[in-house]
Amino acid sequence: MRVGLYSITYLGVWYRGAALTLEDLIDRARQYGYEGIEIDGKRPHGNPLDLSMERCRELRRRAEDAGVEIYAVAANNDFTSPIPEHRESQLVYTRELIRMTAALGAPVLRVFAAWPGVTLSPNGGRYDVARRIWSVTHEALTREESWDGCRRALVEATGWAGDHGVTLALQNHPPLIETGDDMLRMIHEVDSPFLKACFDAPLAKQQQVADMRRAVREVGSLQVLSHFGGEYDRQPDGSVRGYVRQSDGSLTPENFYGDFVRGLMDIDYNGYIGYELCHPLPTVDGQTVGIDFADTNARLAAEFMRGVIAEVQQTAAVRGAGA
Repeated sequence: MRVGLYSITYLGVWYRGAALTLEDLIDRARQYGYEGIEIDGKRPHGNPLDLSMERCRELRRRAEDAGVEIYAVAANNDFTSPIPEHRESQLVYTRELIRMTAALGAPVLRVFAAWPGVTLSPNGGRYDVARRIWSVTHEALTREESWDGCRRALVEATGWAGDHGVTLALQNHPPLIETGDDMLRMIHEVDSPFLKACFDAPLAKQQQVADMRRAVREVGSLQVLSHFGGEYDRQPDGSVRGYVRQSDGSLTPENFYGDFVRGLMDIDYNGYIGYELCHPLPTVDGQTVGIDFADTNARLAAEFMRGVIAEVQQTAAVRGAGA
C-alpha cells in the first residue's frame, strides 16, 4: 500500500495563512516522501469551476514529472437536502468533479452521503455553524427519507462515473453514514461496480469500532481509498508518535493504526492511505498556528505511516517464515 497526502492539509482552512498552490502541494508531497496526492474538490484547490480540461492536463503533467501520482479527488457533497434545488446543485457539482477526476488521470472520487460543510473565521475553520444549519434543514425528514434521497443520487452519479471510468468511494463519514455497516449497506443498495468504499480508521474509532482488523476484513475488496489523521511529534528515541486532538483541545495517543494496516494487508489492499490535517488546530498567543504546523505534521505523518506499514510487513514476513 502507498502513503499519500490529501490537499485539505494545505487548503488554508485550519491553519492561519494562505493555501498552497497545487504545484506547491506536489512539491511538498515529493519533498516529504509521499507517493501521491488527493486533491480536495473545492477552492482554491480542485473546484471544477476553476480547473479547465487544459489546467487538469497541465497538473497531470506536473505531477508525473515530479513522480507524484494524483490518485484521488475528494467531493464535498450532500445528497440529503430536502430542498430539490440544493440536491440538484450537488448532483451537478459531483458530475463535474467526475469529469475533472478523469481529466486529472485519477481513478477515484471520494464522496460523502451528507457533508454539512465548514465555515471560515479569522482563527481558522469551524464545524459548528454548518452542522447547526444542516440539522435545522433536516429536522422535518426521517432518517430513511434522507437515506432514500442519497441512494437515488448515488445511483445517478455512478452512471456518470462509469461513463468516465471513475470509481466513487463512499466514506464512513457522518451524518447519515454513522458506522461502517451504514457505509456497506448504502454501497450494496446502490449496487454499482462504480461505487466502493473509503473506510477510514479515525472515523471507525469514533464510531466505537473495537476490532479494527475485523472491520477492515468486512469491507474487503470494496476498499479503494483510506485516510489517516492526527498530530505527530518525535520522541527522544527518534521514533514518531501520533495523537488525536479531542474536542477539549487535549491530545490522546493513537494506538489503532497497526491493527488497521494489518487488516488492509489481510485484504491485499494496494491502494493509498492519505494523510489529512483536518480539524481545529491549537492557538498560540491568541492566534491559530500557521502553515509551519501543517508542514511539521505532514512530514512526520509520512514517516509515521511508512513505519507502521514496514513494521506490519516485517512481522508478517517473520511469521510466514516460521510457519
